[in-house]
Amino acid sequence: MRNLERFHGYLNDASKSPLFICGDSLNVLRLLPSASIDFCMTSPPYWNQREYSNGGIGLEEDYIGYIENLLKITREIYRVLKGEGSFWLNLGDSYVNKRQIGVPWRVALALTDQQGWIMRNDVVWHKIKGMDTSRDKLRPVHEYVFHLVKQDRYFYDIDAIRTKPRQAIVKNGAVTTATGVTGVKYKRQIELSTALSDSEKLQATKALDKTLCRLERGEISDFRMVIRKQHRTTHSDSSRVSGRAKELAEKGFYFLFYHPKGSKPGDVWEIVPEDTTKRGAHYASYPEDLCKIPIISTCPPDGLVLDPFCGTGTTNLVAFQMGRKSVGIDISLEYIEYAAERCHILL
Repeated sequence: MRNLERFHGYLNDASKSPLFICGDSLNVLRLLPSASIDFCMTSPPYWNQREYSNGGIGLEEDYIGYIENLLKITREIYRVLKGEGSFWLNLGDSYVNKRQIGVPWRVALALTDQQGWIMRNDVVWHKIKGMDTSRDKLRPVHEYVFHLVKQDRYFYDIDAIRTKPRQAIVKNGAVTTATGVTGVKYKRQIELSTALSDSEKLQATKALDKTLCRLERGEISDFRMVIRKQHRTTHSDSSRVSGRAKELAEKGFYFLFYHPKGSKPGDVWEIVPEDTTKRGAHYASYPEDLCKIPIISTCPPDGLVLDPFCGTGTTNLVAFQMGRKSVGIDISLEYIEYAAERCHILL
């Protein structure tokens, strides 16, 4: 009950310094109130790969037992997470007798099929470097980070993670996008088109002029125009499966607009693994950069972050740097003490 009291006291405390709790993740999670967490990100010990301080999950005899134990914990995460919250899960795979087990996807599908999680993204973490001494398979340099939610509507600040776009310029009285689009080429293609009727040409020209005005006002940062028989349809030529193809068939053209605040990140992240933090005690602490996009985009500024396998406290450290309160749980007192040290906390 002391941990529950500490948790409630922490909620009422104005401090953003992380709260670290030493204990078994499942037992500690069962003490926490339902719908009390805004965001969870964690990287559980991978199955059959390392023996961590104080044992715990990952030491099961087979992967089936590992997944069963992990699902017990994710069920509690589901309970304590608010309806609009997000859960980001980082998992690596394992091999047994030259057989790749596929643990990350086995877990992910169990989460969606058995517990009702909704998967929004499977992010590929490209670690860029990695070692492998085998002579009959490729060198593995990626892991998965799954973004899961409880409901269709959830907190997501996409603008907070956009990359700043290059700006359009006005040259010789004409507006030009950052990629050199002036509209002259499109106007010429419209005029010379044999696939557009006269009325379609008129509508396409008016729409292009309107788009160029939007560009000059800064409402968009860039655009592409797709014209019937002049350009390839973005995804499919079938109007049955592609709204763009249907628009092209009905109007003769459509636009692709670039957001004025920049583009959003893709689902492949190139991040070098952590190789300096407490290597002698913890061999699998993930890098700070892996936490930044998830926390910035899916945890409200006043939200509460949870990492039930906090290890050396990377999630909590980044949450603190981002101005969020956080709770870190780990079975190892040694890891908890080091995590607190990283966050300048006296236990």
